[in-house]
Parts: sequence; structure tokens; C-alpha cells
Amino acid sequence: MSDHRDAARAWLAQDPDPETRAELQEILDADDTAALADRFGARLEFGTAGLRGELGAGPNRMNRVTVMRAAAGLAARLTATEDVRAAAAGEPGERPGVVIGYDARHNSERFALDTAAVMAGAGLRAWVLPRTLPTPVLAYAVRHLGAAAGIMVTASHNPPRDNGYKVYWNDGAQIVPPVDAEISAAIDAVGRVDELPLGDDYERLGDEIVEAYLRALSHLPLGDARDVNVAYTPMHGVGGETLLRAFGWAGFPAPAVVAQQAEPDPDFPTVAFPNPEEPGAMDLALGLASASDVDLVIANDPDADRCAVAIPARDGWRMLTGDEVGGLLAEQTLRHTKGDDRLVVTTIVSSSLLGAIAREHRVRFAESLTGFKWIMKAGAPGDRLVYGYEEALGYSVGGDDGVIVRDKDGIGAALTVAALAAAAKRDGRTIEDLLDDQARRHGLHATGQLSVRVADLSLITDAMARLRAEPPARLGGRTVERVDDLAEGADGLPPTDGLRYALSAAASGGRARVVVRPSGTEPKLKCYLQVVLPVGDGDDLAAVRALAADELEALRTDLAATLRLS
Repeated sequence: MSDHRDAARAWLAQDPDPETRAELQEILDADDTAALADRFGARLEFGTAGLRGELGAGPNRMNRVTVMRAAAGLAARLTATEDVRAAAAGEPGERPGVVIGYDARHNSERFALDTAAVMAGAGLRAWVLPRTLPTPVLAYAVRHLGAAAGIMVTASHNPPRDNGYKVYWNDGAQIVPPVDAEISAAIDAVGRVDELPLGDDYERLGDEIVEAYLRALSHLPLGDARDVNVAYTPMHGVGGETLLRAFGWAGFPAPAVVAQQAEPDPDFPTVAFPNPEEPGAMDLALGLASASDVDLVIANDPDADRCAVAIPARDGWRMLTGDEVGGLLAEQTLRHTKGDDRLVVTTIVSSSLLGAIAREHRVRFAESLTGFKWIMKAGAPGDRLVYGYEEALGYSVGGDDGVIVRDKDGIGAALTVAALAAAAKRDGRTIEDLLDDQARRHGLHATGQLSVRVADLSLITDAMARLRAEPPARLGGRTVERVDDLAEGADGLPPTDGLRYALSAAASGGRARVVVRPSGTEPKLKCYLQVVLPVGDGDDLAAVRALAADELEALRTDLAATLRLS
């Protein structure tokens, strides 16, 4: 423990933040060994999701020292080649630039400005977005400005006590190996942050960058129908202003906004977790919808890269799954774009429906590992990516020129959902009708999840080890016919920590699949369930959906017992 105390004193000596210095001094004065071990016994690891963790003092927390070290490591990686070093030194060519955005979480703006100062001090050009803005605006700005990299200070839909640091490369997509490891190694080589050269010649961008993003959204597959009434919540995040402007620019009526969640608030006071997927998070939006004459409910998560959708159904408002929205947006995109070089991509944990839709439209299809960093790298030379999605409410929609944003875009997805709902309404139909059409053409693809949050990450490690050592023989009344250990690589994909189970056919005649993996951003073990049931011309779809729900619940029950995490 003396090592932890020495490390804490060294941290104190370089920390520029009076709040975290006071926090750490109080821990030292109290001789709180557990708190010291928690903060200095480990550190936040920089990976393909960048950094994400709880705010506080020490290397195992998000704070100004952690952020400045990350910025210095990224700057070192960007200036590692001779041509970039020469440009940074002011020789021929313009200095390479880094564009930096931030959300409304605690300390986000401070972290963004510290990053800009470090980049400027390293001889790089730094642009800072004009105010708190959605993550997709930052991702769009990277390519629009021709930046060498982008940084978004956000923890997306994590709890209020967290913040994070997401890094984009010059293609506008999140970093992937080996760049993440190279940046991590450069961070390890950074010394004291109070000895870093800092600059103040970074540039605050104006609203023109937001307008450029909004103009780009005009290339989305929106059709010409506009009569749709929407209830909307930004869930205390930064999406509200941009989404309302986007709806206005596109000619849609202004959505009715949930007043209690309209303004950015880093404490997220009305929700237990600021994630539209969490129980209760959509209650206020659904309440507004029930009290209003609206056709659709749309929600963004706090940094507005995700989009959740609810529709009126026969027995009240119904939340659509990410896979249901994913299938609808795929058809909307493919109906409004042309060319057999079009590519649509989803992940190995998402519904297999997208592959069937791609075959119907005679376009190219690929699967990737989980995460948009992989979706954007999928496909082959000559493919034109027009659409990508993952089941966790993330969508990137494009037109004939390809996707607008090379990451999740909750604003663009919201516009496209509104467009397809308006078109259905004009035709005297509903989104539920569109879902039924897909089920009759391709079979009912029903998906669900079992997600287990833990306080101790070792529980997840132990559970994955048990599943590998003792794979289940049956799940949900079906025989486990094949187990793919994704850590060994599968279907030509890079290795990842996960297991995939192919299950036997049931009496219903349908197929089933289960994928189990640790979350990359939260302390959760996530299980992705799918059953695919055939639908005949005369079948009652309500009965088929009820059967699918029963089969998913049986899978969920058996998995919970197998995992032994509660």
C-alpha cells in the first residue's frame, strides 16, 4: 500500500484540478487504503472504445490528468511519421488537425479544452466544436474538415458518474487495431502532465459546422411524405437542439418534446440509467405520447448517437427492438438508392433479417464484430456502404453517395424513421403493417436479450470460463448443435471474447441462435437471443409473435440458470 500512497502523492503534484486534488488529499489524510487501491491499483485501459470510466482522482478514473495523458499519447502517435512531423513544425503543407467535441456530462467541456491545449502544444491544429453537440456531428466533422483524428468527450448512455473519451481516425470512423494499441503505447510513454507543452491557439468552430452536418442529412432516403406527428425526448442529453433543427430543415413538423428531459442535465434526474433500452427510461416519453395526438415516439440517448422508437399498437404503445428498426431502415434505404454495388452491414449479434433483405434487393451484405468501428470496416473493395446498424439502437443511414456519418447517428436515424412513418401514413398504413410485411416475406425474426449488470467484473470472466469449460447441452428446449468460440475467430472475423450457440429446430420449425459476450463499455454480460419462425400466407401473425415471445423467454430462463450470476 505504500506504493499506492507514493503514486497518489506523485499524482497530487501534477494534477491541475483543485477538486480531484482535494478528493485525493482527503483519502490520503484518512489513510483510506481501500480507496487508494481502487484508484491506483489499476488504470483505465485505452482500447478501441477509447477511455470510459467513473470520474475521480487517480489512473483508474476519468480526470484531467488521465485526459491530458491520453491527448499527449494521441498527439505523439499522430506526429510519429516524418511527413506529419514536418507539417506540425510548420514546413510545407498545412498542420494536421484534430477536431474535438463534447457532450454535457460533468467535466466534458474542461476535458475537451485540455485536449485542445495539449494538441496545440504538440504543434497540431486543433478545432473545438462550438458547444455541447451530438457525437454524430463530431464524427461528421472529421471528414468534413479533413482532420487527422477526432475526439469526442462522452460516456454515451453510461451512469451520471461516468465520462469517456472516444477517438476517431481520419476516415471518420472509430479507431481499430493496431491504432488503438499504438496510441496506448504512446500514452504509456507520457511523463508528468504539468510538464507537457500547452498551446492556446486552438480554434473554436462556429455554427457553420452544424449547418454543414444538417445539409448533409438532406441526402438521406427521406422521400417526400412529411405528415407525421412525433413525441421526442433527448433524455437530458445534447440531441434536442440539433434534432429539432434537423426536422425543420427537412420539412417535418416540430416534434413535441418531453419537457422534463428537454434540457441537458449531467445528473439525468428522471431516469435510473440514461439509456432508452433500460426499464423505465421511456416512461415520460410514452406518457406524453399517450396524452397527445402523435404517430410515433423517438428518443435519443444522451450523446444522440442512438435512436429508440415506439409505435402505437393494438394494446398501447409498443417499443420496437433495435433489430425491428434496423430492418425498417434497411428497406427504406434500399428503396431510395440504386446500384448493385450497395453494401449493407450488421453485426454477428444482430438479427439475421438484414441478410434476407439484402438478398431480396440483390445488394451486398456483410457481418462484422460488435461495434460501429467494425461495421465501417466491413465489406470488400468496390462495395458502397449505404447502411449499417447494430441491435443496440445504433444506425448509420446513407443515400446514393454512401453513409452520411461513419458511426452511429441518432439524428439521421430519427429523420429516416419519421420519413418512413409519414410515407406509411400517407398510404393508409402503419409501421406495424410494415413489420408484418417483412415477417410474411422473410419469416418472423424475433430477437431479445438477457443482460446482467455486475459490481465485480471477475464474475463475468468466471462466467465466460465456465461456459467454455462446460457448454450447455440444451437451451430453451432445443439441443445445442454447434458452439463457436469467437475468441478463436469465426467466419473470417477477428477474434473477440464471445460464444455463439446454434440450436436445433423446435416443433415450430424455426431456427434459433444465442450469442454471449461481455459488454465493451459497461460492467455487463450480454446474451443475444434470436428465433426465426416461418410464416404462412394464412397464419395469424399475432399468434406467431406470441409463440416467438414464449420461445425467447424459454431461452432467457435457461441462460440465466446456466450463467449463475444472480
